[in-house]
Amino acid sequence: MLFCISVLLITIGWFVAHKNQSSKALSDLKKKAFDESLEGKNLKDGDIIFQTSLSSQSKAIQLATGSKYSHCGIIFKQGEDFFVFEAIQPVKSTPLMKWIERGENGKFVVKRLKNAEEVLNEKALLKMKDIGNQFTGKDYDINFEWSDNKIYCSELIWKIYKRGAGLEIGKLEKIKDYDFTNPKVQQKAKERYGNNIPEEEMVISPVAIFNSPLLFTVASNE
Repeated sequence: MLFCISVLLITIGWFVAHKNQSSKALSDLKKKAFDESLEGKNLKDGDIIFQTSLSSQSKAIQLATGSKYSHCGIIFKQGEDFFVFEAIQPVKSTPLMKWIERGENGKFVVKRLKNAEEVLNEKALLKMKDIGNQFTGKDYDINFEWSDNKIYCSELIWKIYKRGAGLEIGKLEKIKDYDFTNPKVQQKAKERYGNNIPEEEMVISPVAIFNSPLLFTVASNE
């Protein structure tokens, strides 16, 4: 009996160790791919990063806005490490690698303001971070309203750049401008709004920011 228990414990220990080694190996591979995608490129405060989210609403956002990207955030450096300031639940800063791993297949694209060297000086960045701090801890806005009571990802970026640097990154639209023909979009809209979709509500989508002519691509592993 004791022999069987010992064998069982050894077997469990082997599986746990093997699992930990596999997890570490996978993490190392992701880190290597991440490092290679940024090789020769330096991230900077204010860079904007995009991914395809795995959230329940991601597909509906993609279909409604005609974009593969459904989530985005602003990169800020804290000490020696980079973080993504993002509107999830709640608004917060997430370590960059953790943020990337959370997206679909770990894929991402980083974009930067074309004249960042002139515009994003120390004063502007401090103001942008101060604006961001005012949103920290706020709830995620599932209804995509334009008020500051709650906030969603692309809205957070747009307002930080507008109020902190005086720039409008991406063209504002109205909810009625989106494509509601797909059943998945209709279902999600029904869940959020019932029969009263706020068609005139001002909105900004991840793809509107992604396609802004003010930005250029810094890095991508797509």
